[in-house]
Amino acid sequence: MTIRVLIVDDHSIVRQGLRMFLATDAELEVVGEAQDGLRALDLARQLQPDVVLMDLLMPSMDGITATAALRKELPQCEVIALTSVLEDRSVVGAIKAGAIGYLLKDTDEDSLCRAIKAAAAGKVQLAPEAAARLMREVTTPDETDTLTERENEVLKLIATGLTNKEIAFDLHIGETTVKTHVGNILVKLDVQSRTQAALYAAKVGLVELPGSAGTRP
Repeated sequence: MTIRVLIVDDHSIVRQGLRMFLATDAELEVVGEAQDGLRALDLARQLQPDVVLMDLLMPSMDGITATAALRKELPQCEVIALTSVLEDRSVVGAIKAGAIGYLLKDTDEDSLCRAIKAAAAGKVQLAPEAAARLMREVTTPDETDTLTERENEVLKLIATGLTNKEIAFDLHIGETTVKTHVGNILVKLDVQSRTQAALYAAKVGLVELPGSAGTRP
C-alpha cells in the first residue's frame, strides 16, 4: 500500500528537493505541498495524507502550532518534524504537539524514506540529537510502581518499536486490550504522546533508546 505524504516547508527549493527524493521510492507518494501551517491544515483535510513532513519555522502558522491542530483534527495522520532547528524548546514543543518524530534536514535520503514508512506504521522516529534533548525533559512519577506489571510489559514493547498488533501477538492478548493498556499508560504517566512514553521507558531503564523507537495505537 502506498504511503501518502504531505510536504510542508516555506522554501520551495526544499519542497522540490524532498519531492524528488521521495519520488525514487515506489512505496511513497507525495500528494501535496504547503508553504505554511495554515495551508498545511487545509490540504491535510482535503488530501488525508498518512504522514506530514513538517518544517517548524514558517510564516502565518508555525510547524508546532500546525502539528497540534492537525493531530487534534486528524489523529490518524502522523507528523514528522523535519527541520534545521535543534533547540530544546523546538524539540520538546514539537513532540508535545503530537509529532511522532523529529528529524534534521541533513538526514540522508534512505533514512528519510525509512523514517516515513516507520512513522506510517506508528513508530517513533527521533534524530539521536533530538532524543538526547528530550531525555533531559522527561520527568518520572513520584511513585515508581505507578504502572501495573502488564502495563510495564506493554510500555517496554511500545518503546522497542512494536505495533499494537505485534504487541498483542507477543503477549497473547487482544489488540483492543493493548489499546486500553496504552491509554492507561499515557494517563498514568501524564504524557500526551507515544513518543513521550517511549522516552519515559528509556529514562527508567526499561529499554535503551537509540535514535528511534516507539509506536502509536
